[in-house]
Amino acid sequence: MLYKKAAENAQAVKARFGGSFDLAIREFGIGGKPAAAVFLDGMCDEMKITESIIKPLTDEKNFSLFESREQAIRQTAFKGLGLKEIGDAEDAAHTVTEGNFVLFLENGKTAFAFSMQGFPKKAVSEPQAEMNERGSGESFCDSFKDNAALLRRRLKTPELAIEQTVVGKTSHTDVLLCYLTNRADPKMVDKIRRRLRKTGLDNLPGSGCLKPFFSGGAPTLFSDTGFTERPDMLAAKLCEGRVGVITDGSPFALIVPYLFIDYFHALDDYMSAPLYALFIRALRILCFLVSAVLPGLFVATCNFHPEVLPPNIMPDIAAAEARTPFSLMFEAVAIHLIYEIVREASLRMPVAVGSAVSIVGALVVGDAAVTAGLIAAPMLMVVALTAISSAVVSKLHESLALIRFAMILLGGLTGFFGIFAAGGLLLADICGAGAFGVPFSAPFTPWIGKEQSDALRRDGWRKLARRRQSIKELELG
Repeated sequence: MLYKKAAENAQAVKARFGGSFDLAIREFGIGGKPAAAVFLDGMCDEMKITESIIKPLTDEKNFSLFESREQAIRQTAFKGLGLKEIGDAEDAAHTVTEGNFVLFLENGKTAFAFSMQGFPKKAVSEPQAEMNERGSGESFCDSFKDNAALLRRRLKTPELAIEQTVVGKTSHTDVLLCYLTNRADPKMVDKIRRRLRKTGLDNLPGSGCLKPFFSGGAPTLFSDTGFTERPDMLAAKLCEGRVGVITDGSPFALIVPYLFIDYFHALDDYMSAPLYALFIRALRILCFLVSAVLPGLFVATCNFHPEVLPPNIMPDIAAAEARTPFSLMFEAVAIHLIYEIVREASLRMPVAVGSAVSIVGALVVGDAAVTAGLIAAPMLMVVALTAISSAVVSKLHESLALIRFAMILLGGLTGFFGIFAAGGLLLADICGAGAFGVPFSAPFTPWIGKEQSDALRRDGWRKLARRRQSIKELELG
């Protein structure tokens, strides 16, 4: 409930904020009676407040035609400012945190909140993590309202539903649930909606914190919830019946559910000829296998199975390894640890310094290690090829880093047997994962013939235009 005096309501909001310096209180007269307003300095546009609210409200001519001040506010031009009414001081405090200008009237039954957001935010820029040769140059930004507008631009249909909810007991972060009402499975949407409401999180620093709540539940090396920073990519996935989750303050949207084959797709595939799209997707899968298995295979071959190498190559490798003081497995683990350290340093340090760290790590450390006889040149070449292949499927880097170290240890201790056993477990992990009734390995296991038109290969647009792909067709049961 609200107090009768406007100033008391403003002081109640101030007390709720603990006397924060950025909470501004303005007292003035409206229609010959006292009024008070509260807003957060820096979250509102003060020029807009002065021109659109303060001046019209303090002009007595605007109130001569109406019976009450409330009716005057509702019937005049203020309707276009996102006007809403609040009946409780606690609700008023939460509304202020969203960048609203809250107005209390003397003896008023409700308070008025005007949408006056003017807080700083990142502008729409080019994608940084998902570069494309012939795709759009726009990416999501940190404002969830701007992100919703970017999605609306690409899906100009009333079937696009965007629901707003709040996650975080303390942060009260706005989260958007996006889907097409005529394509998404209502049961799946309802499950995602319930999981969002039951997260129990206290703070939501980014969209990645929500990924575990959408997974199938069983531990897995791969995530069945994808992410994208491109509005065009999210729009394409929504057209397949999937659900998007946009978090305020995060430039990455989540895609639910996400398939294993989706990690090897890119927007440029749909701008290229079908044969080239098949080639480039197969190349990405090959890079995934090289990045995951090559170091372990090299260690296993040299330690246990030298007979599989050509006779003219093995003596050179043996001579190079004989000059190093460490075992082959130790070399592989050490050089990959160095690679991960260099990569992490280049990510966390400032851009100008990060590029220098990458060059020093690649040239100085690598060359010095080979020259000093600490690392053999063949192993360095294997690591370089592995790192380049890993960059081709960058979204899988976290999974590949763990798989790579496991393969090195198994290859160094058990040879091909351990690598083949790990490969079987990895395949079982991929086939066993899935969320919301959609297998992570679809449409290959189970095999769905009509969905092969855009899996590994891609049909031409003449064929794709005649059928509508839907994630519903991949659901089990």
